[in-house]
Amino acid sequence: MTLKDMKRLGWKSYDILLVTGDAYVDHPAFGAALLGRWLSAKGYRVAICAQPDWRNPDYIAHLGRPRLFAGITAGALDSMLAHYTAFRKKRSDDAYTPGGRAGARPNRATIVYTGLVRRAFPGLPVVIGGIEASLRRVTHYDFWQDNIRRSILLDSKADLLVYGMAERALLEIAKRLDRIDERVLQEKGAVAILSGIPSTVTALSNKAEVEGKGATVVALPSHEDILETPSKIMKLTLAQERHVHQGKALLTQAVGDRQLVITPPAAPLTTEELDELYALPFTRKAHPLYKEAIPALDMIRFSVTSHRGCAGGCSFCSLALHQGRKIRSRSEESLTLEVATLANHADFKGSITDVGGPTANMWGAECGAPEDHICKRPSCLVPKPCPNFKVNQRAIMALLRRIANLPGVKHLRVASGVRHDLATTEGTYTRDLIHRFVGGQLKIAPEHCQDKVLRLMRKPLFSTFNEFLTVFEKESKAAGKEQYIVPYLMSGFPGCRDEDMKELKQWLKKRGWRPQQVQCFIPTPGTVATAMYMTRKDTRGKTIYVAKTDAQRLRQHGILVDDKSRRKPSKPKKGSSSRRPKGKTRRSNKRGR
Repeated sequence: MTLKDMKRLGWKSYDILLVTGDAYVDHPAFGAALLGRWLSAKGYRVAICAQPDWRNPDYIAHLGRPRLFAGITAGALDSMLAHYTAFRKKRSDDAYTPGGRAGARPNRATIVYTGLVRRAFPGLPVVIGGIEASLRRVTHYDFWQDNIRRSILLDSKADLLVYGMAERALLEIAKRLDRIDERVLQEKGAVAILSGIPSTVTALSNKAEVEGKGATVVALPSHEDILETPSKIMKLTLAQERHVHQGKALLTQAVGDRQLVITPPAAPLTTEELDELYALPFTRKAHPLYKEAIPALDMIRFSVTSHRGCAGGCSFCSLALHQGRKIRSRSEESLTLEVATLANHADFKGSITDVGGPTANMWGAECGAPEDHICKRPSCLVPKPCPNFKVNQRAIMALLRRIANLPGVKHLRVASGVRHDLATTEGTYTRDLIHRFVGGQLKIAPEHCQDKVLRLMRKPLFSTFNEFLTVFEKESKAAGKEQYIVPYLMSGFPGCRDEDMKELKQWLKKRGWRPQQVQCFIPTPGTVATAMYMTRKDTRGKTIYVAKTDAQRLRQHGILVDDKSRRKPSKPKKGSSSRRPKGKTRRSNKRGR
């Protein structure tokens, strides 16, 4: 937002400042835009400062002081992940920046932006959130520093941390601060006024009494305990994972003379609330100030989010830590109305590039267990689908057909990835998907071919992928189409040895597949796989092999991806309908789990 924007809106002042490390795009896939629209719809004036110049201490003050608070996010990715590869090399691009240029946000952006706001607006309540803050809310391993770090709340010196999806928490923060005057705020302090909000973390004196209105209080291993005995980070990580999925207790963690208080997760938005949120008037355009295209927008401009959450529980995935494992879906009416609106967009050419979420075929999924049931499973699908997990894939297909038949829609593709172990349970869904909604390529994430590695990943056994592959080949042939599976593969995962990568290479060779891109495992903060990487132990405490040095990781990676294979397009075996297509396919941040 600029002063010109404020003048156009007729604002002399505003209520909430949102600072983001991403460029500003008015699209529901961009967090700052989504939350800005949500808060605006609730009656608050919201200004958004996108990719501020952190080298200029006066930059962030140009809009003036907000009346209530500032909310800060590093953007769609952890800023260290946005900047560095799996081998700690600087990236040359950033999809969330005009022109795709790297370097528009600083390292550890949440900490840097908070400092800017503190200097610009002394005494203003500051709230941090987004994926970077969410995954770093307690003691965590930092791959890029190769060290154990304390909560980002303490390092940033913010008043409050919001983890997970932030709509409910931010609205409650705005309401509480709106009810009090400046004098009360100064007397009590922002931390006291904002304490107890679900999905938040506060830092109190270690002598302060933690009250949870009847809630159980569970103490995590202290930061100092983990520094002394690093293996305790696995206990903390598993406790945090359980808390996100079904936690009703307050968690505490001692850090020096402070203690963190982590409230239970907020209830996910209902179907009605999601419908309301996605019906807001997003333009799906970048701010007119930008003269260059934003690659991330080009990829998802005419995609549609059907649901939130993922039941997969993959040990390396941070998504469930942020969105939760419980699926919350939009209504069929809401989705069709959105697509009908998109069909009238000036830039729409007839193609809906995706209808999905973290995984395409989980729309409408529900847990059939009683409300008071305490689930101890880390995944609803692994090792086998839980009988309480209910998903109607025929209904998903009916939805896709309805959308595809709307006026103005020429093509509809499923691009968010398909959970293949779910797909094989419903033949009609799989057949219709392959016949109608695969745009030549279908993203599938087998990750590996060795079951011992897949078990550590919490992925389905490899036989399940082979089963889906057989169906894909058969149905593609029946449809008279030349279609390809785009397999996502991973090297360097904890528990994976060089011999396992060689077995994967042999399997690919037999199929005539030459992978153009393989992701080397990156230990992102807060995940179970990262705890395995750091401790060299699985969740049961059994010692596992871990490729830790860059040389070890590069060696595994190079078994599948070498300079020669990266330069040349794939040459699949004749007659293999599931072979990789020629040329490179850029790996998406979204993966079918």
